[in-house]
Amino acid sequence: MTNLLAPLQSLKQGHWFKLICGASYQHLAAVRSLTLAYTLAGADCIDVAADTAVIAAAQEALLVAKDLVMDAQERGFGFKGNLPLLMVSLNDGEDPHFRKAEFNPSNCPPDCPRPCEKICPAQAIVFNKIEDSYSGIIAEKCYGCGRCLPACPYEMIDTASYVSTPGAIAPMIISTGIDAIEIHTKVGRLAEFQRLWEVIAPWAEKLKLIAISCNDGVGLIDYLQAIYEIIVPRPQVLIWQTDGRSMSGDIGDGTTIAAVKLGQKVLAANLPGYVQLAGGTNSYTVPKLKAMGLLKEAGAQGRRGAGEDEEFLSSDPQRLGQSASIAGVAYGSYARVLLSSVLEQLEHKEVSPTGFQVNPRLEDEPEILWQAVKLAHSLVSQIKSQ
Repeated sequence: MTNLLAPLQSLKQGHWFKLICGASYQHLAAVRSLTLAYTLAGADCIDVAADTAVIAAAQEALLVAKDLVMDAQERGFGFKGNLPLLMVSLNDGEDPHFRKAEFNPSNCPPDCPRPCEKICPAQAIVFNKIEDSYSGIIAEKCYGCGRCLPACPYEMIDTASYVSTPGAIAPMIISTGIDAIEIHTKVGRLAEFQRLWEVIAPWAEKLKLIAISCNDGVGLIDYLQAIYEIIVPRPQVLIWQTDGRSMSGDIGDGTTIAAVKLGQKVLAANLPGYVQLAGGTNSYTVPKLKAMGLLKEAGAQGRRGAGEDEEFLSSDPQRLGQSASIAGVAYGSYARVLLSSVLEQLEHKEVSPTGFQVNPRLEDEPEILWQAVKLAHSLVSQIKSQ
């Protein structure tokens, strides 16, 4: 069972770390492995697609992590047995996070150099896969980054988008045991947001945290303030996720600048709740925040004494989390790519020496497991050391 106070304490103290598996990423084995590795490294929140199979894969990894807490501590990693919050992402309209690339590979010219295959960070595009001669997009691996679209010299790649189904939200909240939701929205979609919120509102009290993710745009602050007025009942904890440059953190260090600038903008608006960066975040993000004085200094938020936990959770949500500092950072594409080379080793074990197909689990390969956790910890520890 998740210890609610541990991740929320990280949020309040300004060293919250969230892993974004991907709002449309449905590769179950990878979600399971990423969840396990980043949990053992000390993550505070795992954000996954609103898909029951994906949620189940993440929950299975969390249970495995509980059994490995002593091993993690002996190796000096950040996991102390308190599970991260499990979050799912929803959207109120068309959004690049909620789409899949698609094309018909049979229409591809045979002499095409296939730049789409080379540029895909998720390795979701393959041609003539040896095992089954498959070509095309592996849908469960695609998370909608869109880099393949301009790469195709023949403009043959399109996308299929989807919007969260209101009728499926309430059963998902009730039956899957998720802790939090994140709503992706866009300036100008207040009516759409309100319709989605009306579906969520009756079940909001079952959630521990709600995050609102939005890109920059004309009138952003007014839009976020209007959203805040709509959100009734108020969540226990509210996060404003500043999506600076969506799904780009693995491209290069400079992508984080957009996330930091947007974080500053929302922080200056003094909205009730916490401000957390996303979109372009990578290993450069925390050093940049430190250099700019945007992270809370270590020790600035003291430990609560006995009996103060209840007060922490029942604090006025209009004041809870207001701060002059960024409360945390969420990492998506960079966090996944960081572990890709190690997790590929696990995929290569899918075929046994006898030729039979197997499904190796990360915890069954200790050497690969702790390599993955070490890499994850190299990212998590940046903000945890704060």
